[in-house]
This record gives sequence, structure tokens and C-alpha cells, in this order.
Amino acid sequence: MKINSNFPGFDISAKGLSIQRKRMNLIAENIANADVTKTADGQPYQRKYLQIVASPNQFANNLSTEQSTLQMNVSEPGHIQSPEMVSFQSGGTGNDLSVKEVTDQKPGDIVYDPSNPDANANGYIEESNVNIVTEMVDMISASRSYEANLTALNSSKQMVKDSLEI
Repeated sequence: MKINSNFPGFDISAKGLSIQRKRMNLIAENIANADVTKTADGQPYQRKYLQIVASPNQFANNLSTEQSTLQMNVSEPGHIQSPEMVSFQSGGTGNDLSVKEVTDQKPGDIVYDPSNPDANANGYIEESNVNIVTEMVDMISASRSYEANLTALNSSKQMVKDSLEI
């Protein structure tokens, strides 16, 4: 989602809001299908999640090329064993993220339930690999991240509004 190229803070917050909304939708889908033992393809429902990868921006690329010359000074030798540069993985206009939906391939629990119509000849059934506790923790995390992005968007909006009053 692109709001306005003159204000990159809006774009970054809007991208964050969009990603967290997608996360919440996937979490809701996972919770709704947690008890599904047989989907249209005959397999139990597999948990879905978002994989978000940030491409390095120009600033991070410059840091990585200058890493050999930029080292931390220490007061005592051996105080810090291996000083490393911190490289930033996101930035710019917020459009340098790739978001893709991934299916968790971890197998679900095998449960003995001979009365279930989906049970095999031995009476065992493979359940979905969705863990409700994990999904609830992810939901709280996505909700808090959404709130943080909304706060950042409102702060950016207030700064632009205040700058117009000067």
C-alpha cells in the first residue's frame, strides 16, 4: 500500500499495518481450522504463516562494504571478544519487503480414535499441526504490532500537521 511518496513514514506504517492485518487473517484461519483432520486433498489442515523478508537498503549495503574499517574501540583488549557491525535490514520507503504465505510442513499429532471416520485401518488419525496456544500468542503479537504501526502513523500525521501550522 502506497500512501504518499513525499512522506515515507506514512508508507512504512501503512506497509506494517497491511502485514499485520494479513497475519491476523492467517491466524484466524488457523484457529478456525485447528480441528480439521481432512481437507479437500485428504490431508489434515496445515498451519499457515507469513514469511517476511527485507531486502538490504542502500545504507546497510554501505555499512557492509565499510565494515573492515569501522571497528569499535575498546578500553581493554579482550573486553569484547568479537565486535561486529550491526546491519539494518529494512528502511527506505517500506517497499523493500517481500511477504509470502508459507504452509508449515511439520506433521500433526497421531491420535488413536477408531470411532473417527477419518481414522486409518489401525484406528489412528493425524490431527492438524495447529497449536491454539501458539496461535493466540501470535495473535497478541500481531495485535500489538498493529497498534504500534497505527501509533507511528498517527505520530507522522501529527508531525506533518504541526509543520503546516508553522
